[in-house]
Amino acid sequence: MTDSHTEDHHPRAYRGDLPASGAWQPGDAFGTRKFASVVTGHPFVFASGAALDELTVAYESWGELNADRSNAVLVCHALTGDSHASGESTPDEPTAGWWDVVIGPGKAIDTDEYFVVCANVVGGCQGTTGPASINPETGRPYGPDFPVVTIRDIVRVQSHLADALEIDAWRAVVGGSMGGMQVLEWGLMYPDRVKALGVIASTMAASAQQIAWSAVGRTALALDPRFRGGHYYDAAPGDGPYAGLAIARAIAQITYRTESVLEDRFGRDLIDPSALYGLWDRFQVEGYLDYHGEKLVRRFDANSYLLLNRSMDIHDVGRGRGGLKRAMSRLRAPIVTLGLSTDTLYPPHQQSDIADLVRSQGGTADHFTVDTPHGHDGFLLAVDGVEEALRRTIKFGEG
Repeated sequence: MTDSHTEDHHPRAYRGDLPASGAWQPGDAFGTRKFASVVTGHPFVFASGAALDELTVAYESWGELNADRSNAVLVCHALTGDSHASGESTPDEPTAGWWDVVIGPGKAIDTDEYFVVCANVVGGCQGTTGPASINPETGRPYGPDFPVVTIRDIVRVQSHLADALEIDAWRAVVGGSMGGMQVLEWGLMYPDRVKALGVIASTMAASAQQIAWSAVGRTALALDPRFRGGHYYDAAPGDGPYAGLAIARAIAQITYRTESVLEDRFGRDLIDPSALYGLWDRFQVEGYLDYHGEKLVRRFDANSYLLLNRSMDIHDVGRGRGGLKRAMSRLRAPIVTLGLSTDTLYPPHQQSDIADLVRSQGGTADHFTVDTPHGHDGFLLAVDGVEEALRRTIKFGEG
């Protein structure tokens, strides 16, 4: 006699219409994107030594630049973010701005008072040159041939965008997670071009545990047989590396939230309450992870995920600068750091360590800790505490 459950199949069969890549492409709706060419006459040379002759940055802006161009604020996005940091969803912008809760008229980053800029990072997939972009030498997407990107490369590209916008110095540069890494590098690479720094839920150097989580996600993505070594752009819908990218996102999603939030929301509830003894009968929390995986697949690119996730592992402000202590002694701008009480991915001591080290070197630093149940995602959800830190940062930038 054969138990019927021995014939069960894994139910994580994602929707069959998922795109091979969710990257923005020329011909897609622009939304509120603007574009700037930041390589004019000279190649852009990455930290690895690789170079691109052409590089375009997609960015968005809100508010008006004042007469002396002194009210500009740069917002730096996290791993799967993009330039759409503020604004409601529209037919051309399917999602609301990822930091709309703090950017806008009368909000912490007040667009009635400041000229606010957010740029999609180099290596990204929402308008800035990245793996899904066409390589002019081959007429095909760069794919896995795109150069390895570091946080310092990202910031150098942003500095070229500032040049194109004729912004000599930012009133403040702010960001969370990977965005916070960019903020630190702005303070170290361009100390005369930024007046205040706001670092949220980030670190001076990726820890062993952070690297471990990232490595598992990247491996899951790369082992998807539809990844094809990064050459998947010609694949039909449903034949791209959607499963690998969705699983990588699911792994990350677990680290972004907390046990208490997942327990309160899902507990041990099943999708089908009558199904328990099949090998693949599913809990509600599994459906939640699948949902976020599919959602990312529709708006992101697998090669960009690998590239930018790796850039976070490479991140170390002390590399080539004599270590963390010597590197942080180079900061001139005052800094505000903010930690999230339940963040296990970027625990709050990593942010207080930044502030303590800056103070020990004679610099100016304020540190906040926000009590939130939301874990790492609290930098997007813990509005009141995040607003307080951002207002403090911009006040520092006023001198």
